[in-house]
Amino acid sequence: MRKLRVPLLFAVRYLFSKKSVNAINVISAISVVGVFVSTAALVIVLSFYNGMEKFILSMYSSFAPHLRIEPVKGKLFDGSGIPFEELRSDTALQSYSEVLEDKVLVQYDNQQFIGLVKGVPPQSLHNQNENEILQSGIYSIQTDSTNMALIGAQIQANLKVPISGIYNNVQLFFPRKDISIHNLNPLEDFNIQNIDVVGVLTYQPEFDNLVLAPIGFVRDLLGEEHKISAVEIYLKNPNHIDKVQKKFQKELGADFDVKNRQQQNPTLYKTIKSEKWIVFFILTFIGIIAIFNIVGSLTMLVIDKKEDMKILQSLGAERSMVEGIFFLEGVFISLIGGTVGIIVGYIFCKLQEMYGFIRTGSEEGSLIDVYPIDIRLEDFILVFLTVVALSLIVSYFSSKLSVKEIGRVTDIRSE
Repeated sequence: MRKLRVPLLFAVRYLFSKKSVNAINVISAISVVGVFVSTAALVIVLSFYNGMEKFILSMYSSFAPHLRIEPVKGKLFDGSGIPFEELRSDTALQSYSEVLEDKVLVQYDNQQFIGLVKGVPPQSLHNQNENEILQSGIYSIQTDSTNMALIGAQIQANLKVPISGIYNNVQLFFPRKDISIHNLNPLEDFNIQNIDVVGVLTYQPEFDNLVLAPIGFVRDLLGEEHKISAVEIYLKNPNHIDKVQKKFQKELGADFDVKNRQQQNPTLYKTIKSEKWIVFFILTFIGIIAIFNIVGSLTMLVIDKKEDMKILQSLGAERSMVEGIFFLEGVFISLIGGTVGIIVGYIFCKLQEMYGFIRTGSEEGSLIDVYPIDIRLEDFILVFLTVVALSLIVSYFSSKLSVKEIGRVTDIRSE
């Protein structure tokens, strides 16, 4: 503690005292400002990126359930077993929906398109917000005993299917399981079902090629009476997803995958995370350049204080003590700049979150008008630790080099 007390006292004094050469004060100020600007930039850019990430994922995940159960092998499974009955009655569940889906040929007015038909219970539509996923039309797939369909924007754009009137009926084709080589008519090898289109889903890659219909209708089309493709689950409390996921995975065993939203669309999430880390490392590299200003600041300070070093030498100071003084000096410069940068960055982000003064300049009716922002504590901690780590490394080597050079003049003793 005594060995640290003397270097700390000198470092604090040198930090705030007036130097004999004014340029040293200027260089020290530049060092502080450089660390401050790079730190604030890191905080602000990461928070803005978090906001864009949250916005993009909210769009892609608006139709994705909290949890989705799929078989590890094969496309279909029997969802009537005992484990699934127990899951269905779990008190954490808000909704439990069996899903049957497969690729089909969609035809309208002699135009064809390969789409994905997805059969769900009609009541399961209530799990999504109509305004978020419906572009136009009626948000329903069954009225009394009449089956209806919602189609993706890409299907509607390619086939030009109207969503009102009497000419909105499309045909869905799916190969029969009992195909016979003796059939003379190729159409006899397909199950063919007609259904009216009453709505178009909004533009999202997640369901651009989707045909959403009642599960009973899809069972007839695919010729599948009992098996299903997946189980989609919505929870009463989304904050318990991880806990419920682990519980269900344990109950179902290794034959099934219980996937959260991130695992349902791994490519999207990995891409977004990778981009965020790339941005972080680029800005960190800029911060390293700013922190290297400490080298010049400490070198000038060592030269300015060489007479003090002679006095300390005569009092028995070793090289390690002198190095400790300038090491702490460099750390203080970085910490001041880093702390102020984090505070200013937080204030800036909070103002943007409250008032949205930075706008995208998009036209009226666009998906986003104000740049979204998401302030996360872990990002602030990460930035602070990064600044501290870099400042420790740079200050250590800078103090070693600076004292080594001045040691030739002052003859500072080594331990």
